[in-house]
This record gives sequence, C-alpha cells and structure tokens, in this order.
Amino acid sequence: MSQQLTYTVGSLLDDMARRYPDNEALVYPERSLRYTYKQFNDACRQIAKGLICLGIKKGDNIAVWAYNVPEWVLLQFASAKIGAVLVTVNTSYKSAELEYILNQSDSTSLFMVGSFKDTNYVETLASVVPELTGSEPGKLIAPKLPFLKNIVFIGQETPAGMFNFDSIVKMGEGLPDSEFDAIEATLNCFETINMQYTSGTTGFPKGVMLTHYNLVNNGFNIGECMKFTEKDRLCIPVPFFHCFGCVLGVMVCVTHGSTMVPVEIFDPLKVLQTIEKEKCTAVHGVPTMFIAELEHPEFKNFDLSSMRTGIMAGSVCPIEVMKRAVKDMHVTEITSVYGQTESSPGITQTRTDDSIELRVATVGRALPGAEVKIIDIETGETLPPGKQGELCARGYMVMKGYYKMP
Repeated sequence: MSQQLTYTVGSLLDDMARRYPDNEALVYPERSLRYTYKQFNDACRQIAKGLICLGIKKGDNIAVWAYNVPEWVLLQFASAKIGAVLVTVNTSYKSAELEYILNQSDSTSLFMVGSFKDTNYVETLASVVPELTGSEPGKLIAPKLPFLKNIVFIGQETPAGMFNFDSIVKMGEGLPDSEFDAIEATLNCFETINMQYTSGTTGFPKGVMLTHYNLVNNGFNIGECMKFTEKDRLCIPVPFFHCFGCVLGVMVCVTHGSTMVPVEIFDPLKVLQTIEKEKCTAVHGVPTMFIAELEHPEFKNFDLSSMRTGIMAGSVCPIEVMKRAVKDMHVTEITSVYGQTESSPGITQTRTDDSIELRVATVGRALPGAEVKIIDIETGETLPPGKQGELCARGYMVMKGYYKMP
C-alpha cells in the first residue's frame, strides 16, 4: 500500500512555497508572467482574502468558465485555501448547458472570460441571466438561478453588473492575516474542493465531488510514475476545466515543486514554441494533439531536446504516433493514463521504463494505492486475464459522490 498524503490543496502549496520558494511555479511566456512558488502562494493567499471579502464562504460552490488563463490556476488554489468548491465549466458550453450547470451546482459566483473561439460568453450569459445588466455587482437577483449573486470578469473592460477579477484582489488587502488563517485552519483534506461535470454515457451531466485528498494523492502518484521532480517543466496545452488539465497537469506539478507552463488555447505551433523557449521536460495531450504537433510544417525547426516525459491519453494511441513522439519529440519516457472523472481521474498508468509495446497496447497497471479488477457484467465474477468485462476500481481516488444525486 502506498503512503497517502493528508494535505489540503492550500497547505500543499504552502509547503511547496517553503521547500522550493525560488523555483518557478507558473510561467506564461507570452504574457511575460513568471511566478516562483513563493510568489504564486502569496498571490493565491491575496485572492483568497478577496474571495472572503466577496462573501464567499467555506463550502460555497463557485464556477469558473474560462480557457487556460493565469486566473484559472490562481483561483484553483485561492478557492481551496478557504474551502470553497471550484466548479469547472466546459469552455464549449452554450447557454442551455451553462444554465443547467449553474443551477444544478447551486453556484453563488461565476468567474468568466469574455469569449472563447467564436462564442461570446458575455452574450451567452446575458441570455441566461437577462437581469445582470441592470443589477449592481454582487447583488444579482436571477429567478432562474436563485443562488447566483456574483459575476467576476477576467479581462479588461468589465461588462455591466460584474466585478473585475483584479478588483477582487484589491478587496482583500484590508483583511487581516489572522482572519484568513482561522478559516484555513478549519479545513479538512476529506472535504469536497472541486466539482467537475461529466455525462459519461448517460443523459444530463453529473457533478463529481472530489476532495483535497483525491486530487493531491492522484496528482502525486501520477507524477511519481513519470519520475517528476522540482526540475521538471510541464507544457500544459490540455484544458484546465477537464481533469487532464487541473489534475494531471496542475496537481502533478504542484505535488512535486515542478513548473507549470500552460498554453492558453491549444495550437500546435504555440506548443512547439513553448517547449523550445521554456526548455520543457514534459508535455501532455490527446493523440490528435501530438499528431498536430508532429505534422506541423515547422516541426523540424524546433529544438525539443529538453523533453523527457508526459502523458498521451484520452483515446487509444496508434503505435506509429507513439513511436514518432518518442523519436522526434524526445519523449522517451512518455506514459499513458486511464481513468475517469469519478476517480479524480487516474486509475492505471504505464511507467517510464515500460517497453513501447506495453505503453501503446495497454493502459498500464494500477496506480500506487489503487485496486483494480475486471468483472463479468452479468454475474459480477472476477474475470481471468484476457477477458472483456467491466472495470472496477477502489482506493483513495474514488469521488465522494455526485452532487445532489446520491
């Protein structure tokens, strides 16, 4: 049995800021933004104080609807430091799905960017909450969404009825540290801290309740299987709203003092530029992302020799793609992970020293601390190797349950 960590997400970051204060935590080369672990932790504390001043309390659900902007990661840790539950909203949602999620999750606050690709988020929200433009920030009364009070805008030129993200930071400046510390001291690692919506194969999306314990340990064990250390720098082009981004990306890094180098919106050229410029040692992606990078007309012009590992997951990987990635992108220790949102998400993973055949033909073996069996769907009997059936998993990574859907 592997040893499990009992940090909260916030106390984990406190510890990493003590252990690796000057190591880079979060880097956005295009924005010239660089946070060391100490700076990142300080920024998260400051935002957390602002959230308290906004009236957000421990146990409140707050939604984030944005692509991979810096504020997303800051919010992930700031909300965790006060025990507010971060509800991750899919960037491609339209008005009906947005309304469903905000309603089903009882979210009190929504943090959002202005648009994503060809969707104007401000207009989409206005169609769900027409009352917003005529209301004072923080005092929204929307009959369709009775819990929703605050809309916080990430970006310039704040629309009517919304707070601006930067003003939230300023709001917290007057709050004494003692008040913030008192709240952080009440948190428990077995409390829900993150809610991700998944429909799996059935109807309406369900809110998967994940705890500090789920996320910290899953991130740690996945990172261990990749031999991550504080020297690693991970390029993260997969979306934060999905567990691939916020756990296999963010939590893998923060549990190891490694550097996060996000790509805001996936673009194969940006990924290649980021890896070269920041000397990334790892990159994540689904097979189609790796194919887009490998087949980019400028691929040969990039020096990717700093690379070592990463995760290729999300769908079956063709062996040719894996071989090309290993040879041409230098990811000789690339791994694949199998999981589902309900298991926060990793259940099995290949290891860095597995043969390429094993890494392509299998999804590895159980992660440390996870138990896995395959059962016959009809009888429930455990099946021998080579037989198809239903995968069952148990361990520290299993969710608390579905929100309001026991």
